Amino acid sequence: MADFVNSILAWVESTHIQQQIKDVDYQGLFTNPWFLVPFVALVVYLLYKQAFRDLIIIGLFVGVWWVSGLDYMQTMVVDGRLQMNKVLPVVFGGAGVLALIVYMLFGRSD
Repeated sequence: MADFVNSILAWVESTHIQQQIKDVDYQGLFTNPWFLVPFVALVVYLLYKQAFRDLIIIGLFVGVWWVSGLDYMQTMVVDGRLQMNKVLPVVFGGAGVLALIVYMLFGRSD
């Protein structure tokens, strides 16, 4: 089992996904019509279908992505040491977002 997990981690490392996520130009992305038109069409369609749960989940994902690019996240590791006073709010915030998503998907009935 450990070999399987190590092979997946090696594959993820070889794809450089983490670096690609860090290098995304979000201002350029949200002004690019090739992204913006389908994104707005999705939002309009979800509003038309009154799928507010899906809209909130998409908003949460966009918000988490935006927060991950803030300077606060860049200063969590200073001189190779993790700053625990900055990690705890992120952990509790992530747990809150995850709990909200789980509640919206499984806890409510439509």
